[in-house]
Parts: sequence; structure tokens; C-alpha cells
Amino acid sequence: MKNEIDKKLLARNIKPTAMRQLVYDILLKNNKALSLYEIEQQFDNVERSTIFRTLKTFQEKLLIHSVDDGTGAVKYALCDEDCKCLPDDLHVHFLCNTCGATYCLREMPIPKIELPKNFSFQNANFVIKGICEKCK
Repeated sequence: MKNEIDKKLLARNIKPTAMRQLVYDILLKNNKALSLYEIEQQFDNVERSTIFRTLKTFQEKLLIHSVDDGTGAVKYALCDEDCKCLPDDLHVHFLCNTCGATYCLREMPIPKIELPKNFSFQNANFVIKGICEKCK
């Protein structure tokens, strides 16, 4: 598994350090977006700032994307391999009102929106709230 993680990191020009491997593995094993706090809880003794720097590196190199699901905590999820974090790559997210989990619905792209003249698009966030399949 470590070899596969190293390949994923190197494909995005990220040096595979032990911390980066561990954070990537946590994001990979969880089938949902995770907050910094949720990732931090997976470790016994790691500085929060180290995890945060790892997440920022991943985000800068387009390995992960951030999700503002309205809970007050930014969450992070792995991008698809061909993702460039461009408007065409944006997708809907689902927040479960029961368990608080946030899921990427990659098969549901955010609809194209025509902005008024002289407005420029930078980012969009589309969150659907409801009850996930695990909580039904």
C-alpha cells in the first residue's frame, strides 16, 4: 500500500514523507471528507500544525480539495486523479444531518451558472443536506 501512496504523491510532485503518507492513507480509507480535527484524532501525538501544512501542500498540488459544508469546519477530500480543481471538476457535496459526515458526490457536477457581465467566477460550493444511507 505504501508504494501505491508514494506513486500518488509523486504523481502530484509531492515528496512522500511519513506524515504525508499517513495523512493520505487516512483520507483514502475514509469514504468522506474529513476536518483537520477528525484527521488529528487519528494520531496519538502529532502537532496540528504539521497536519495542517500537509493538507495545504496537498491542496496546492491538487491532490485534495476543501469543502465548506456549512458546519464551521473546513473538510478535505481526495481529488480524482484527473482533477485540476477547475470549474468543470466541481461537484456536489452531501452533509448528513444525523452523523455529520460530508460526502463527495463526484458523479453530480455543479450546474453551470451564467454570471452577470463583469462578474468573474472563482469558486462554487453546492451542499445538499439530508440523511445518508448509513443513518437511514
